[in-house]
Amino acid sequence: MAIREPIVACECWARDGLQSMPVLVSTEHKVEMIERVVEAGFPKVEVTSFSHPKLLPQFADAAEVLRRLKRKPGASYVVLMPNTRGFDRLEVCQKEGYGADEIILMISSSQRHNLLNFRMDHAEAMREHAAIMKRAHALGIRVIGCAGTVYGCPVGGDIPTSEVAKVVRFYLEEGAQTIMLGDTTGVANPRLVRERVGELMALFPGTEFIAHFHDTRGSGVANSLAMVELGVRYVDCSIGAIGGQPATGAAKYSAGYTGNTCSEDLMAMLAEMGVQTGIDVEKLIDAGRRAEEILGERLRSNVIRCGPVIHGESSPHKEPGKAVQPPA
Repeated sequence: MAIREPIVACECWARDGLQSMPVLVSTEHKVEMIERVVEAGFPKVEVTSFSHPKLLPQFADAAEVLRRLKRKPGASYVVLMPNTRGFDRLEVCQKEGYGADEIILMISSSQRHNLLNFRMDHAEAMREHAAIMKRAHALGIRVIGCAGTVYGCPVGGDIPTSEVAKVVRFYLEEGAQTIMLGDTTGVANPRLVRERVGELMALFPGTEFIAHFHDTRGSGVANSLAMVELGVRYVDCSIGAIGGQPATGAAKYSAGYTGNTCSEDLMAMLAEMGVQTGIDVEKLIDAGRRAEEILGERLRSNVIRCGPVIHGESSPHKEPGKAVQPPA
């Protein structure tokens, strides 16, 4: 299948990225980074999570982040929605005029993982999410239905396509506009991606899927490209490849669990391939440098170190030496 353009990229640094970080980032810096990536051309951005503040203090300022954002017309501001209590909080923001354009709801394809992660089996989760989706649609909020552990589970092993399809079918029947296929702990490889996503595309023709890969084992960019080459237009990524399992103090399900597909590396590669994304790679690299300043550490982007590929005698990109170095 030919690549469908333009690719619609969602930048996840402020939510899926920060949820794994032990350092608490200020509301001011979160808003700054969100506005930077929107200015760089991202049409979608994950901005926060309405998880319980005691469980994830990184997002205790969720409502304040939404309130402070200067919205760019045409951009979609996305929020992770864990449960009904979280939606109650978002509903207040929505009615006061500074809510979300889309919410993400997630059910792990692995029932065992869902029980560990959300303390609900599939039936319980589906009942709650169906109710949330009804309320969201009434407020004009679009829904991203996320099937997690699509390619394998860190506690349950291999996952059959039928279990993934059960979650996908539920979200589609309840009116989700897009379906995220989550590689929750980075177990996928391009061959498995082509097989699994090909099966799901055949089962659910016309569905808009989202490529969401964690870079746990360094294959996030390759896996994202595999989905793009299947004709999937929607991709998720995070500046500096940060993100992963929330830093809640709970047991880690697998070694090396952190990391999302790196925004700088994926967007630079697609640009080099001539694939339309609408992303200004230079502005994205600048945002990556700023992210390192805010977090006080060197992140995992390759492109931020070397810059884009040079095709002429000179290059407009800034010298790699200006990248922030890790603290001593």
